[in-house]
Amino acid sequence: MITVDLKRTNKIISEHQLEKALSLAGTAKEQIANRTCKGSEWLGWQTILETPNDAELDEIASHATRIREEADIFIVCGIGGSYTGAMAVIQALNPVFKNNGPEILFAGHHMGSKYLKELLEYIDEEDEHGNKKSVYVNVISKSGSTLETALAFRFIRHWMHKTYDDATDRIIATTGKEGGVLNKIVEEEGYKKYIIPDDVGGRFSVLTPVGLLPVAVAGIDIQTLFYGAVSQYKLTEEDPQQTLLYAATRYVLHQKKYAIDVLSTFEPGLNGMIAWMQQLLGESEGKEGKGLYPASAGYSTDLHSIGQLIQDGQRNILETMIEVRSPVAALKVPEAKELDSDSLGYLAGKSMHEINKSAQEGTAEAHEDGGVPVLKIVLDRLNAQHLGELIYFYEYLTAVYVTMLDVNPFNQPGVESYKQAMYRLLGKD
Repeated sequence: MITVDLKRTNKIISEHQLEKALSLAGTAKEQIANRTCKGSEWLGWQTILETPNDAELDEIASHATRIREEADIFIVCGIGGSYTGAMAVIQALNPVFKNNGPEILFAGHHMGSKYLKELLEYIDEEDEHGNKKSVYVNVISKSGSTLETALAFRFIRHWMHKTYDDATDRIIATTGKEGGVLNKIVEEEGYKKYIIPDDVGGRFSVLTPVGLLPVAVAGIDIQTLFYGAVSQYKLTEEDPQQTLLYAATRYVLHQKKYAIDVLSTFEPGLNGMIAWMQQLLGESEGKEGKGLYPASAGYSTDLHSIGQLIQDGQRNILETMIEVRSPVAALKVPEAKELDSDSLGYLAGKSMHEINKSAQEGTAEAHEDGGVPVLKIVLDRLNAQHLGELIYFYEYLTAVYVTMLDVNPFNQPGVESYKQAMYRLLGKD
């Protein structure tokens, strides 16, 4: 269960302001429920949870098991919502220093030639016995024409067909039901295909095959992840108050001309989730001269970089802290007198979770005293169930809050501007 703690905003937001915003949040909730909000044709991220497709979940899990048995490397080729969600879940739940199955690599999320060249060289290396690595690829793009992804896939597809006789069985495409460049390639080559629902946009797609296949290949239980989101969906349908409070608070701060929302966490495993939230919020609210800039911070590391600015810089910053209530790992400071020359004897016997929690509370207190409103989002544990809950919580929060701003939460017209200029410079018709 996701809980919201807004006590560190009370000095800045009055009860009257919050009540007024809550009324507006309630209206936005009804517009989404009645499908009268802007972009209502893009609410499929709710539909998939209302009527779960268990057959598809089973198919993806079964396919992922076969890949895990055969692959040394699994490449996810996509950009934006086509990779951030999967990357976030994998980073949060998989071991840090050893692979749980195939090595998961990402491509097509930028156009850096050094990265792509070294990726191709790496997958081409032989092991100590002179054997080729077993590589599988999942290319993810609704249109198939997004340049970053299409370019990387062209290189990787060329290498795959040159290297393997069974390359067709090693390449999986996740794309729209019909139309687009990628569907044309699938039809020509006979690749396995998963469908991105027409009514689900990229940044809301992590609980579709877009995110579920890579997550399953990483060895994570996608049924538990998916049904964690289902449970949050049902809970929110019954009682949306926690989400509405958060949306209303964010809205009041936006109206008060706050400009930056620092999305932060003291749990390094959630840094990828912060990146996913950054895209989810940024592409959804940043329109028509509106929106908070979603910055990111991984604490306590970034307290030694941008901490000074957050504490004493311009007072146009609010902060959203993502907290994990239960310990992620059992680790205590060693108790040994011969170690006390490090001046850490006062911490002997304390858990790292307790120390990290104290750092978090101290930071929140200091930032509040410095004039920064601090909003806190708490999940009970860092596991597939609660991560699924967090995903839906933020998807729904985004829809409600951006609807309150009276803009479409689900399109991204500004993204097309750079593409048009880029294609013109490259000479594309």
